[in-house]
Order: sequence, then C-alpha cells, then structure tokens
Amino acid sequence: MNDNINNDAFSGVTEGYWQLNNSVMYNSWRSQKLAAATASKSLDFIKIADLANPTSTERNLILTQCSKTNFALYAVQNQPKDDAEIAKALRRFTKHFNLKIAETHRSAGDHGVVALRVSEQENQRGFIPYSRKAMNWHTDGYYNAANDQIRSFVLHCARPADQGGQNQIIDPEIAYIRLRDLNPDFIAALMRPDAMSIPPNTESDGSIRPVSIGPVFAVENGNLIMRYTARTRSITWSAQAAPAAKALQHILETETGHMHQITLKAGQGVLSNNALHNRAGFDPSAQTGASQRLMYRIRFHNRLIRG
Repeated sequence: MNDNINNDAFSGVTEGYWQLNNSVMYNSWRSQKLAAATASKSLDFIKIADLANPTSTERNLILTQCSKTNFALYAVQNQPKDDAEIAKALRRFTKHFNLKIAETHRSAGDHGVVALRVSEQENQRGFIPYSRKAMNWHTDGYYNAANDQIRSFVLHCARPADQGGQNQIIDPEIAYIRLRDLNPDFIAALMRPDAMSIPPNTESDGSIRPVSIGPVFAVENGNLIMRYTARTRSITWSAQAAPAAKALQHILETETGHMHQITLKAGQGVLSNNALHNRAGFDPSAQTGASQRLMYRIRFHNRLIRG
C-alpha cells in the first residue's frame, strides 16, 4: 500500500453526526449548522486596531465567527505602510491564535509568509497563484502528503488589484451538507482513502513532491476536514469518487445561499479553517509589468479553536 495514503483520515466517521447511518444526530446538527450559516449570511469585517497585537475581544470575535462558518473576515484600522512590516505584523497576529506554520514553502520569506503577486521568478513562473489568472475552487495544500496537510490559513491584502481579484468562499461543512442531502453515497465515496490522487511533481530546485493520495472529506478529532480541487489537470479520481466529485463541483458552482463573495481591500483579510475558496482573474487590461496586487498568505497545521 502506498505510504502516502492517509489511512487514518476518516477514523472518526463512526462518531456522532458524521456517521452516515445516524440520521437523528445528523439532522439535529444540520439544522443548527444551517441556522448559524443563515445568521452569518451577511458577514461583517471584524475591526482590528493593531494587526500585530489583537485584543482578547478581537480574538474572541474572530474565533466565534470561525466556530460558526469556519472563516472570519477582519479589517485592520491602521495597516503598516511598509510591506515587510505588514508581513511581520501578520505573523505576530497569527501567533495570538496559537497557529503553527505548516510548511517550508518554496516562496516563503521571513516569518513563513508567502507573497502572492504576479511574478516571473523561476520558482513561481507558470504557477497560477503568481499570475493574473482565475483560480478554481480548492482548499489549500490539496496536493500535500498525508502527514503535511493544511488545516488553516490567513490571506491578507496588502494592496488590491485595480480591477478584479475577488474571492468566493464556502464553508466545507455547507458543501458536505449539500452533497449528503443529495446522496449520502457520494459522501462515502469521497471519504475513501483513495478518492483523489495528485501525481508527484519535480520542483525548481530538483526536489520531488511525492504523490498525494487521500480522501476529500475526513474527520479529525471530531472536526470535518476537506482536501479538494476542482481543477482537472493532473487529478485522478477513483471510480467510486468520480461521480461524487462531479456532483460536488456542480454544488460549488451553483451554491448561492451560503456562498460569500469578497473583494479584499488593503488591510483586510480572511482567517480560515481551510475553507473552500476561489479567485477571479484580475487586472486584465495590464499588458506589461506586474500588477500592484499583493496578498500575503500563511498556512498552518492546526485549526482555529475557540477556547
């Protein structure tokens, strides 16, 4: 058996409302989840006075929102002027949530922060996050090995695009509900340890990212986690998972009731338990030179947990 198959990823599916034959507990949880999601349909940005030093009240507001929708929006009232200071402050911000940096990313600068901007650098050229192109629905790190999964991330806007670049976000638990309501067998198929396979990839430094094989939905410490991409290139679905993946993609493309669309402005960001998201293309009229758009991202091994 391949060492990169995450055999422990769905160890909790026999527990509680994740158990597919436990309709009573599921329906109770489903009602509460949808009620909380409906109440959060119009999300406000949580104001943060000092990015590097959020107050306990500000932290609690973020954690409370994440407990309802698996992501929270925030807006810094006085963002540092210098890009390096923004990145440094952002790392200090996330430390207040006890988040642990997940990976040594090839594009990470100081403090483990990745700058997402249009780039022609050798290690970034050809990768969509460093272009003006749109990005399809995904969770971060879907290509990572089973022992290096992403559980949360922060995405912070230093400078927005002149045009476009908005994000759409969907709570993975909403996607789960929509798919389970459609056909519980789809959930079972996407919980199989061989549901989605990503082939190995040779990095610019010659290192090899190993094959990644695992489920789309899994349960970890009682929490639903998700590993997914809607892209079709270099993605292999198992025979059982392929119809479920097609149904899931349709749900993401048509969900309106609990899909959030945002265009981050300077000083605004998203702190998330690796929620599903996409990105529109931006600055299509720019023919030469790089767009001014600059987003900072940090990804983590652990989830945001309300204490």
